[in-house]
Amino acid sequence: MLKRQATDTLLEKSRQYPVVAITGPRQSGKSTLARALFSNKPYVSLEDPDQRQFAIDDPRRFLGQFPEGAVLDEVQHCPELFSYLQSLVDSQSKMGLFILTGSQQFGLLSKITQSLAGRVGAVQLLPFTLHELQTANCAPHTVEELLFTGLYPPIYDRKIPATSWHNDYVMTYIERDVRQLINVQDLRTFHRFLQMCAARTGQILNLSSLANDCGITHNTAKAWISVLEASYIVCLLSPHHKNFNKRLIKSPKLYFYDTGLVCALLNIQNHTSLLSHPLRGALFETWAVSELVKNRFNQGLLSNLYFWRDSQGHEVDILLDQDNLLIPIEIKSGQTVTSDYFTGIQYWQGLNAVQSPAWLLYAGEQTQKRTVATVLSWKAIHLLSQSDK
Repeated sequence: MLKRQATDTLLEKSRQYPVVAITGPRQSGKSTLARALFSNKPYVSLEDPDQRQFAIDDPRRFLGQFPEGAVLDEVQHCPELFSYLQSLVDSQSKMGLFILTGSQQFGLLSKITQSLAGRVGAVQLLPFTLHELQTANCAPHTVEELLFTGLYPPIYDRKIPATSWHNDYVMTYIERDVRQLINVQDLRTFHRFLQMCAARTGQILNLSSLANDCGITHNTAKAWISVLEASYIVCLLSPHHKNFNKRLIKSPKLYFYDTGLVCALLNIQNHTSLLSHPLRGALFETWAVSELVKNRFNQGLLSNLYFWRDSQGHEVDILLDQDNLLIPIEIKSGQTVTSDYFTGIQYWQGLNAVQSPAWLLYAGEQTQKRTVATVLSWKAIHLLSQSDK
């Protein structure tokens, strides 16, 4: 098994809390990681109809099978268990007793808040990071291959063609989970909604425009975006509100967690198409944002990423809110650094009395120090994660 960066965080939380919860999208490696790290515990998948029915009908007896705890997979299917888990872990006072995994924030995290607050350490596990693949010597060699293939584990573990795997993923997981969370009358309309969202990755979210293009209401678009967030398909990046006496953009930016999924939804056929594709810049920015979010989640932390844009169009792609410093990061998909790449950072620095380190991430090979910012190759994006500690 490829070593995950969340390993140390999970082991630490298992020493601090009686329950550890691993959430994330389907097929991100939650079950594999839980079973590997806690191989001494029995494993039960609550997607198994018999096990699920047992847990629903008789939760006390079901949990009574595991006096030393267990790994309970996809526990959002059995919300009845959470109150009984609370009583059980309170009576035993053991750390790392139960390891829970789940694929839906609505189903799992809301129940944790209600029933297991203070008793559970949570880690959100997304697909592989580039650095995890680099460490295992199986990373894509070019930016285009990386963006097209994406970073979901089965593509690398089972050598499944990226387009085939992503198309199956949309049908078998995303659309199935949507049926469980909301009543979608027409899956073709929802699939078109997914495609329209993919075409907007890296852009300011305009729900009215999105709804009109899909032939749905504004409220439906809002609800469907929430479902995609809950299923770890998309994330919304909020604008930073320190306004420097300027009027700022208030709407969030829309990003997908995986660029391979975006490419599949947009019917991009191969990685060479991305050399000149009009969404190349948005895809590269989407990948960079997802990498930085993964780093935070792997540490058991919430995202600290924002973007900044004023009403005149001045912008910085990412602001890291770290230790009372706002660290600006510009993301450029070109392979040659030009002076205009630094325009956004220079303008932002002119408004900010407190100077902080600045970074420019680009699709080239060389990392170098510049006066305005450190220029960082895409292959070294993990160095940005190290600055966020």
